[in-house]
Amino acid sequence: MSSSIICIGELLIDFFCTDVDINLIEGQNFQKQAGGAPANVCATIAKLGGTALFSGKVGNDPFGHFLKKTLDDVKVDTSMVVFDDFHPTTLAFVSLQANGERDFVFNRGADAFLVEEELNFEKLNEAAIHHFGSATALLNDPFQSTYFQVMNHSKKQGKFISFDPNYRKDLWKDSVPTFIELAKKGVALADFVKVSDEELKLITGSSDLAEGTVFLHELGAAVVAVTLGSEGTYLSNGHSKEIVPSINVTSIDSTGAGDAFVGATLYQFANENPTIEDFEALKKIISFSNKVGAFVCTKVGAISAIPTIEDILRP
Repeated sequence: MSSSIICIGELLIDFFCTDVDINLIEGQNFQKQAGGAPANVCATIAKLGGTALFSGKVGNDPFGHFLKKTLDDVKVDTSMVVFDDFHPTTLAFVSLQANGERDFVFNRGADAFLVEEELNFEKLNEAAIHHFGSATALLNDPFQSTYFQVMNHSKKQGKFISFDPNYRKDLWKDSVPTFIELAKKGVALADFVKVSDEELKLITGSSDLAEGTVFLHELGAAVVAVTLGSEGTYLSNGHSKEIVPSINVTSIDSTGAGDAFVGATLYQFANENPTIEDFEALKKIISFSNKVGAFVCTKVGAISAIPTIEDILRP
């Protein structure tokens, strides 16, 4: 069986304001970084030594070519990246204020316009695992329709489907009920579901971990991982459940930690092919993924902070 993993979603530019405690009105200095949750997942898989393909759309502009090069540099297969001649690369501008609140401006571009006809279904059918973890895919059409068309295709093909709803309050604002319904639709098609504790409460209406994960299992999820930050990850396969602890680190920047966790998990699923019923094997996988996510928190930059397998195994 192929051990390749395809991640479908957005690839964008994050412009982080480097001025301390200032809003975007006053901010003068910005640092350009590659962003997009599925791209971060791909980069993690590739840096750990796995085979990852990214599928998404960028503008045929300097930013789009920078993003493709960033993934190329970490050995992600970018042959399914589509360049859009009519829409610019998606851009996000972010500054952090003293109270912890973000000032956020999102200029949606090419990623929103990926259509089914632009996908390479031969490569999709060859891959063992299909990951759907886009923060933007559920927002509107045509990408929203494309996303669920591909998820349904993957299901019919018997692929292992991974889903991360990737809720961003800055993007959904007053449309949270719509997000919840679409997230439930994604969970119903997935074998592996990763959510934060905030997302679990939002989607299920329950702040109780056991009760919330039961709800996701009843929707259709086979394995659920609820990330709890420094406390670790609540893991459930529908029969057994347990909090798998993380490691203690000094966190500098948590950007991309959840994506790195997902990438590490899928890397192991592809290489070890555990059964859903083998809870001990699942716990070992999640323990390793917790370490990868924690490692990312110790450095600045989502992709540049991703460790190699040697970094994780080093004493």
